[in-house]
Amino acid sequence: MNQKKWIRIVAVYSMIYTAITLLSSVLYLYNGIYEDPSGNWHELDRAIVLLIGIAAFELCTNLPVKPLALRYLIAYIPSQLLAFACVWFSGLREPLAKTAYRDIWINFTSLFVLLCIINTVIYIFKKKRGKKGEKK
Repeated sequence: MNQKKWIRIVAVYSMIYTAITLLSSVLYLYNGIYEDPSGNWHELDRAIVLLIGIAAFELCTNLPVKPLALRYLIAYIPSQLLAFACVWFSGLREPLAKTAYRDIWINFTSLFVLLCIINTVIYIFKKKRGKKGEKK
């Protein structure tokens, strides 16, 4: 990969991590919780799970598999299993919430689906733009 692609990946990772952390903090404050009850480990776990998601998304945008839905599925299943494994390993360090696996499934899947929708829109836009260029 070239340097421009790495910069884009790091920028996307940083923006998503920041947005998720800010949203989490706002929700905690809204619910009257002034400190993250899980502390620094929770932040590190969030960073690892997001890294898994970004790596999976980069993989699925570059796989030479068609149709797009199959490509997304091929990247989603092992990455979701890896996210579940991260939750399991964090359970060795401290007790998990009763909803830990449900929460990671909802959060990981939501972000993955959102990124896939954005990628599909960009793919369709580029495809249409390419066809307009052929008509000239």
